[in-house]
Amino acid sequence: MPDFTGKLRNLSRRRLVGAAAAAAAGGGLVLMARLSHDGGGDASGAAAMPHGTVSDPRVFVAIAPDGTVTIAAARAEMGSGAARTSLPMVVAEELDADWSRVTVVQAPGDEERYGNQDTDGSRSLRHFLLPMRACGAAARMMLQTAAAERWGVDPAQVEARNHAMVDTRSGRRLGYGALAAAAARLPVPPAAALVFRDPQHYRYVGRGTVPISDLHDITTGRARYGADHRLPGQRYAVIARPPVMGGRLLSSDAAAAMQVPGVERVMTLRGSTPPGTKFLPLGGVAVIARNTWAAIRGRAALGLVWDDGPNRHYRSEDDRAALLAAVRAPGRVVRSSGDVEQAMAAASEVVSAEYSLPYLAHASMEPPVALVQVADGSCTAWAPVQSPGGARDDLAQLLGLRRQDVTLHPTLLGGSFGRKSQHDFVLEAALLARELGVPVQVQWTREDDIRNGFYHAIAAERIEAARDAGGRVVAWRHRSAAPSLMTTFRAGADHPSGMEVSMGMVDLPFDIPAIRCETAAASALAPQAATAHARIGWFRSVYNIPHAFAIQSFVAELAHAAGRDAKEMLLDLIGPPRIADPRPQTARRMFWNYTAPWQSYPIDTGRLRHVTERAAAAAGWGQALPPGHGLGIAAHHSFASYVATVVRVAVAGDGSLVVPQVDTAIDCGFAVNPERIAAQVEGAAVMGLSLALYGEIGFADGRVQQGNFDDYQVVRSDQAPLRVRVHIVPQPPGMPAGGVGEPPLPPFAPALCNAIFAATGRRIRRLPIGGQLAA
Repeated sequence: MPDFTGKLRNLSRRRLVGAAAAAAAGGGLVLMARLSHDGGGDASGAAAMPHGTVSDPRVFVAIAPDGTVTIAAARAEMGSGAARTSLPMVVAEELDADWSRVTVVQAPGDEERYGNQDTDGSRSLRHFLLPMRACGAAARMMLQTAAAERWGVDPAQVEARNHAMVDTRSGRRLGYGALAAAAARLPVPPAAALVFRDPQHYRYVGRGTVPISDLHDITTGRARYGADHRLPGQRYAVIARPPVMGGRLLSSDAAAAMQVPGVERVMTLRGSTPPGTKFLPLGGVAVIARNTWAAIRGRAALGLVWDDGPNRHYRSEDDRAALLAAVRAPGRVVRSSGDVEQAMAAASEVVSAEYSLPYLAHASMEPPVALVQVADGSCTAWAPVQSPGGARDDLAQLLGLRRQDVTLHPTLLGGSFGRKSQHDFVLEAALLARELGVPVQVQWTREDDIRNGFYHAIAAERIEAARDAGGRVVAWRHRSAAPSLMTTFRAGADHPSGMEVSMGMVDLPFDIPAIRCETAAASALAPQAATAHARIGWFRSVYNIPHAFAIQSFVAELAHAAGRDAKEMLLDLIGPPRIADPRPQTARRMFWNYTAPWQSYPIDTGRLRHVTERAAAAAGWGQALPPGHGLGIAAHHSFASYVATVVRVAVAGDGSLVVPQVDTAIDCGFAVNPERIAAQVEGAAVMGLSLALYGEIGFADGRVQQGNFDDYQVVRSDQAPLRVRVHIVPQPPGMPAGGVGEPPLPPFAPALCNAIFAATGRRIRRLPIGGQLAA
């Protein structure tokens, strides 16, 4: 049985290059390949790789004389295992390396070397599977050629077998370490010449037998998260930020804070005023101390007085009402096919419903934290960031340094869900470190995280559908209103982008003759909704959450209105297996396919039908259930994957509910690491239940009303689904990989609410559910 106790190290750029140089000097092989794919062709063959070298992504592999294979993880590790386990495992598989002799190193932020490093959008496997396969195959072929030259034989009679090259005729054998020096002198095979291993011989990929590389360190407390890094002479800081967006400091009592033992300095930190300021800090008052606890106590003594500015009267409940009013009026058309108005006028019945969802906070396990040193014209940072390259670039710009003088070490993210794609906390630490001349660690508390974060946007959705005399749905109109992510980057961004409307709205794969999708621009909303009142950021699945909740809830409502089974109604709307192409019906530049090329990642309704049928069958759809029990179903396509979820609920007379079972079927293309896929889906069920039951950030007088897990709740262990069963649709290695981290979340809430209706007859159209089920 192979040893799967993975080894992980963190290296700086200089140490990474130095390690590679040492390997080469000592007779090792160093391969740096800039390889990418265009998503086309057969992923199992060399034809799938482009010709030449490109910038995204860059893969670094080193083989030492003792045979140790070192693989750089170019993206940050979210906790899913994609960056530090699944992708290195792909390299090891194509290399035919022994996983127990593989070391994974965390690469620093350096997009010039590694290409795009953003750990978001469920892109890690989707974008890097083929380049990682190519990197492993190229290294194996170089070792194969080196062995053939040493033995004076045709390379065709040399085979890779578990970390060694074997002469198939004589039985001679040489380990990778013995061949590394010679292999290093050989040219890297061009992409068109690569020969990939037969997937039938895979030992790791697709098997689900390799635990995450960090598992031992995480379970024994040795894993190093953002807050765990230390430098000699470092100081600790917490910051009091404006409680209302756009507010400014009137006064503070620095002398009182300085009386707290351990506090050394109180500083005013200049900040920016959103919207349109990207990830620049909000500013405020920083308390610097010899430990974090002293800094927190010093901040509490500041006696802060704020001018709350133009948002002092903002209430999110007013925003919700304004958004709902907006979706009742015509908006900007982003997709149109057929004549919706005529079909509605001629319909036998028109069904409509409105849905609303609140702001959401990420509440990742480790709150934001960063350690930064600025000295001698350079900057070095340690932080849990999802975009190491982007954070490095922003640090260079903020400090006026050259990019090459900034080093960013991504740590374990400690959870994120999108929050740590916004690296304002790193920039805060950099500003303080530059001012103080010593390393500074800025620590956010849970309250800071909840009250000063980047939130998932509040949203309202309205859907109307017309049925003809035969009961067929012949027209569909979907109106959506929500603040745009673009307000983070551009002031005056008053309309959703193509990226946002393509997340489950304009890409609707239903077989309906007339479809019309509209969005409300901010200028059309009530005055209180016309301005961004909170920082809007990426959140797991992003705008798929409100769109899927509305659409999949409405499908069940249509079924009930027609007296039909919800699953059968969903399948009828999906229609026959086909490629559903919304592009000709979509307004210019308003279609976005998750950065995936359409020719390789079209919307395949056959795959969506299949996961729907599989989840329903696994859950026992149609079975007789006891009183108070119900099944609900929802299916959704996002991030190039297809997911269907069936939730079973049991609702008691007092409105309390239990989720005895969840069945989720996922088709994510080729499943590289099934064990990690199952874990992601299981986590989505817990997160989905938390958000549906409790998730809400509310504003009153401009201030966030929640602060910690007592009032921004997540489900406890006794509330979590009792059983989550994951059904992975098998696909061959030639099938391009889809996303995994984000796609399981959107269908959960509508499946849950549909199950509640089946159990109680109560329809949930507003999230969170909260006390809506109380008798």
